[in-house]
Amino acid sequence: MRVVSAFVVLWCAVIFLPVTAEAAAGRYDEQILQDVNKFIQSKKEYQGVKASVDDQIVLLEGSVNLYIHKMNLEKKVKKIKNVDGIRNHVQVQSNVPDAQLQETLANKLRYDRVGYGIAFNAIGLQVKDGEVTLSGNVHDYPSRDSAIAIAETTPGVKDITDNIEVAPTSLFDDELRVKLFRAIYGNSVLSRYELDPQKPIRIVVDNGHVTLYGVVDSALNKQVAGTQANSVPGVFSVDNQLLVMNSK
Repeated sequence: MRVVSAFVVLWCAVIFLPVTAEAAAGRYDEQILQDVNKFIQSKKEYQGVKASVDDQIVLLEGSVNLYIHKMNLEKKVKKIKNVDGIRNHVQVQSNVPDAQLQETLANKLRYDRVGYGIAFNAIGLQVKDGEVTLSGNVHDYPSRDSAIAIAETTPGVKDITDNIEVAPTSLFDDELRVKLFRAIYGNSVLSRYELDPQKPIRIVVDNGHVTLYGVVDSALNKQVAGTQANSVPGVFSVDNQLLVMNSK
């Protein structure tokens, strides 16, 4: 009988312990859901969102109008007490054609960071099915963050991939940037480009290696820009990627 009793006790432990653990894992679910719903219902931008909770994992579904709303919702829910994780399946509503979205973003990015070293940033942009990929090079983190913020708050953007490279901190490169700007935009042939706030000749510097991006009016202007960049002491190499407007 003792053997049978011991077996029964062991069997009960095997059966009931997982149930107890499962109950413990989900004991906060109801409170989490209340807190999430309270936040969602307090913001008009989240009226199309629904939430559910399973083992302290919050599932977000539905739709919002802007990508930034989707990301802010996730950040807020992550801070709610006892939340262990989030599955963000919220969709961004959009009927903006890719070509239109590309043009809108390009126009905004072209003039971003005016007065804050805009000439030293060269950002690439691709749009497919509302999903935006940002690439290229910038000289500091605020420039990268600003480009991402523009994409996040633009209607039509459904998702963002950030492939922007930020130049490492370098006093040497910083000095080169100033010298290159003066050499290029101070040249009599190219000085008119300096009047354009978007600074159409972009100067990327990486450990003394220079790449020129942007668009100029003629092959002569491209050649002069490259020659001016090469004339700056301390420049190791120049890759002239300037495009000539209306060239075939």
